Amino acid sequence: MLFGDRIKELRNLAEMSQQELANRTGLSLRSIQNYESNQRYPKDVAILNKLCAALGTTIEELMKEEDQFILEAASKFGSRGKNDAEKLIEEVGGLFAGGELNEEDKDKVFRAITEMYWKAKDNNKKYTPQKYKKNSGSNE
Repeated sequence: MLFGDRIKELRNLAEMSQQELANRTGLSLRSIQNYESNQRYPKDVAILNKLCAALGTTIEELMKEEDQFILEAASKFGSRGKNDAEKLIEEVGGLFAGGELNEEDKDKVFRAITEMYWKAKDNNKKYTPQKYKKNSGSNE
């Protein structure tokens, strides 16, 4: 179950409308709609904490490992990193379609692949031209 689906499920269990959830969290109705449709993820932990408080849950219960991976990729590498992470998860999911792996083994494979992803991203930083690096704005 994706992040947005989980929010919607918890909101419905609490018999709350999207507007009520928006009011309780101080977020806009549009933000709640974007989260529930899996179009966007919260940009920081403070928003996650507000959602968790309003829905009576924890961040760990709200988000699966895949969702956390996407959020981390988005925060580190922007929309391009988010898109890469979503594509990777989709492709990895295809590996398991009709397969015989149990959930624990699937989790292990996913963790191994995401670990390789982060290592590749770190390794590729060496080859990024200086003008594209975020902290290259020195005045010489």
